[in-house]
Order: sequence, then C-alpha cells, then structure tokens
Amino acid sequence: MMHEPLEPRPVKTKFFTPTVIFITILAINGIIWALLRFVLGIGAVTNLDNQHPWGIWIGIDVAAGVALAAGGFTTSALVHIFHREDFHVLVRPAIMTAMLGYTFVALGVLFDLGRYYNIWHVPIMGNSTSVLFEVGICVMTYVSTLYVEFFPVVTERFMGRVRMGGILSKLNRAVDKLLRWIDAFLVKTMFFFIILGVVLSCLHQSSLGTLMMIAGHKIHPLWQTPIAPLLFLLSAISVGFPMVIMESLIASKSFGLKPEMDVLAKLGRFVGPLLAIYLGFKIGDMAVRGTYVYLSDLSLPSIMWMVEVLFGVIIPMRMFFWDKVLQSRPLLLIASFLAIFGVFIFRFNVFIIAYKPPYSFGAYFPSIGEISITVGLISIEILLYRILAIIFPVVSQPVKRLAVNAKYKVQGVFR
Repeated sequence: MMHEPLEPRPVKTKFFTPTVIFITILAINGIIWALLRFVLGIGAVTNLDNQHPWGIWIGIDVAAGVALAAGGFTTSALVHIFHREDFHVLVRPAIMTAMLGYTFVALGVLFDLGRYYNIWHVPIMGNSTSVLFEVGICVMTYVSTLYVEFFPVVTERFMGRVRMGGILSKLNRAVDKLLRWIDAFLVKTMFFFIILGVVLSCLHQSSLGTLMMIAGHKIHPLWQTPIAPLLFLLSAISVGFPMVIMESLIASKSFGLKPEMDVLAKLGRFVGPLLAIYLGFKIGDMAVRGTYVYLSDLSLPSIMWMVEVLFGVIIPMRMFFWDKVLQSRPLLLIASFLAIFGVFIFRFNVFIIAYKPPYSFGAYFPSIGEISITVGLISIEILLYRILAIIFPVVSQPVKRLAVNAKYKVQGVFR
C-alpha cells in the first residue's frame, strides 16, 4: 500500500472556530480568577484551610498533569532510544504537548503555594534529603530539557527567514547565523538531552509515589503500598502513548487533516501490554497485602478504586488488544480516553480521595475559583497548542506528489 510522504509544516487554518471561541472564554474566566488569587490571596478564592492544605491544584494540575504529559518521554524513548523511526511523525507533537503540560504543571504549583514568590528557594535552600526536593529539581530540569528538545523546530522555522524590519534589519544576518549555529549544536548534542529527559521523567514520576508512600496512615490502605513509586512510574508509562494517540486524533480533526491511522494503530499495540503490566502489579500488590477486604465496604474510596481499575485499566486494556478498535478512529479515541481517565483518576484518588489529613474535621470540595483556574489553565494550554501548530512545523502533513517530484528533479534524481 502506497502512502503519501509526510513532512512537518505549519498548519494552514484559521485560528478561531466556535469551539476555540468557547475555550477562549474559559481561559479568560480562569485568568480573572487567577488575578483574584494573586491579588486577594489564596484563601479568598479556595476552600483550602489548615485541615485541607491541598486540593485539585495539586491533585489535578500537578499530580495528574505530570502523568498526562508523559507522552513526551515515552515517544522520545521509543523513536530515539529504541530506534523505531516509523513513529517519528509523532515525536514533535508529543514533545510540544509535554512542554506545554509541564509548563502548566509549574504554574499549578505557583497557584497552590501561599508564598509563591519564594519558589526560587527550591534549588538554593532545598533540603537535599527530601523527596519533594528531588521532584522539584527533576521537574525544573526536565521543563528546561523539553524547551531544548523543541528548539530545533524554532530554528527550522526561522533559518533563512529572518526578516526583521526597520533598524532591526541590520541584525538579520547575525540572528540567522546564530540560529544556524544553535541548530548545528543541537544536532550534535540532542542525544544527550533526550536521554536526560527520559531519566528525569522516570525519577520524578516514581518519586511522586514515594512522596505519598511516606505519608503512612494518612493514605487509605487501598493506595498505601510500598510499591507506590513503581505504580506511579508504570501508570505514567502506560498513559504516554494513549495521550499521543488522543492528541493526534483530536488535532487532526480540529485542523481538518487526515489522521495517520496506520501509525496510531501500531502505537496502540504497545498500550495493551503496558496496561496489563500495570494491572498485574496493582492486583498482585492488593493480593499480597490483603487490602481487597476494603472493597467489601461500599465507601467512597472503595467505589473510586473500582471505577479506576475497571473503567480506567481493564476495559481500555481489553480494547487495545482488539484489532477492530485499533483500526477504528472512534473506538481508538474512546480506548485512549479511558486509559487516560484511568491514570487521571488514579492520581486524583491518591492525592484527594485517599489522603486524609490527621486533623480534618470536615470534607473538602473545590471552590468555583479553584475549578475555574484549573479549567482555565487547561484551556490556555489547548490554545497555545493551536497557536504553536499554526506557527511552527510541528504537525506532519502529506506532501503533494507534484511538489515531491519537482524537488527530486532539481536534485537530478529524475533524468
């Protein structure tokens, strides 16, 4: 079967659509609440208090956000470390999604910190024996690494096209030379940043589990386990490819492009075994510790655990083992969404449902301000994805055969 050649190019489409307008409204609402949070203080817009020191800004924006941005390191590892070049068309969108995701994870931490202006203390005054210190340093370093990995896309877009006007036009040649030097440098050193990114991701993904493991009796027994670091790492690895698949399918629909179903179907074949491994450790841990007894108690934690495992692991795992699902765009999207939901609800359960502060006298429920800021951050991330895809050569698109033939004729391939 012949396939059209693909190359990454800026997407030619209008920015505003009815859906984008709605997302923009959500983003503006989030920005308004964010301003209120920084002007009036954290207590003015949240339901957080001394009994409930963290809420959805940590459980969703940070803990779940870090996991859902795992497509960057999993796809990079698959293509550049395991040399699966047939998935190369997915690397740039995956890196860009991870870059935006981790950027907004950092912003989520800023919203949650009472003294957010002291966040720069972490690398200078941090406790080097603290798990949270390790998470902070790894995330800060990985965010920088993701921007480095994305920068070749920037140089590709502007090399030979630096056309600043006015007095700045004198700098055009110098800027172009600088871009070419940076591009050549990154070509020679990119392998280092790719390996560094994979290592850093494995470190902080697992350390989030360590952070909750040392919480001891504050975590419900269904999630309090000595293998929490392993489960957090496996959940991040298993959700990386579904995130890439869902992002690719939704982006192609939004931009009016044909999805690369053959590539996405092959990528989907990795997901079933990864979910099976994750499920095996999860069920095995429950059997060894005997925590299955808590499932007989129809409480909120037991119900949420069953929802997490049934709808977020077992059902999507079965779907990814089914060829009919892999060949169907709607079914593949549903399977990917369920896998993402499973990891999302796993992190939400651990940080919100399972965590019980020792001096809590009531239940926590997020305020309108907390929800608005969380939705606003996600909306801004979506808008930035669309902007970057329109400006930079990120999304791979078919190349017209006439253009390809003309290119080869110039090079003397056709005689």
